[in-house]
Amino acid sequence: MKPSTWTALAWMIAFAAPVAAQDYADAYYPPEAMDAALEAVRHETGGQRQFYFQANRFEYRSDDETQSLAWDINAWYGGRLNRLWIKSEAAYDLESGAFEEARLEALWSRAISPYFDVQTGLAHDFESGNGRTHAVLGIQGLAPYWFELNFATYLSDQGELTGAAEVEYELLLTQRLILQPRAAVSWSADAIPDLDTGSGFTDIQAGLRLRYEIVRQFAPYVGVEWTRQLGGTADYARAASADPDTTALVAGLRVWF
Repeated sequence: MKPSTWTALAWMIAFAAPVAAQDYADAYYPPEAMDAALEAVRHETGGQRQFYFQANRFEYRSDDETQSLAWDINAWYGGRLNRLWIKSEAAYDLESGAFEEARLEALWSRAISPYFDVQTGLAHDFESGNGRTHAVLGIQGLAPYWFELNFATYLSDQGELTGAAEVEYELLLTQRLILQPRAAVSWSADAIPDLDTGSGFTDIQAGLRLRYEIVRQFAPYVGVEWTRQLGGTADYARAASADPDTTALVAGLRVWF
């Protein structure tokens, strides 16, 4: 090795050693400048506040017995770790002019892993004859293979413990044509006669929706959804001369921004 090469190597070692255990930038900039720069990096890579809105389902439904409008809407505001979630699900019977179900939730959400959040807060039912308020504890996130999961437990102001679980998946047939399977199951710890709800598993839903994304944020869809009431809940339906097993055709819009 040439002497000039040895000299250059020696100088590199001499200058690198004092800052080997720290960021090189710290050796040239004052601490207050570095703190401001690091805070800016944290803000731009997850520390900023954002807003998101999605109407996952906003649809017209038709089965052998009823025609209705239904929606599943959620929105959140916050950062990477903590967010305020607002969720709403409802079904409005076009023939009777009344809500079959209508729930609004306000939840604080905390990230517990890169893919899952734990959520807690309050929910209120607005349909006629209900008016219950619930404490909510749930978890939602993205499971391996991109399954979207949502589990929630509700304790009402009348001491009733209920819950629901939902899973969705998106199958890309093309870059714009997407098939979305969905399944959901609900349960109740005890029978709730004034809501025509039995104990145990109360109902199960399974559906397919095929949407076309005109743009990513706006997609009309068509589909089919099967609903089966179970156990004591099915008995209440039969006593009211209703079919506990229904299949509905749906058409609607999926919108987000």
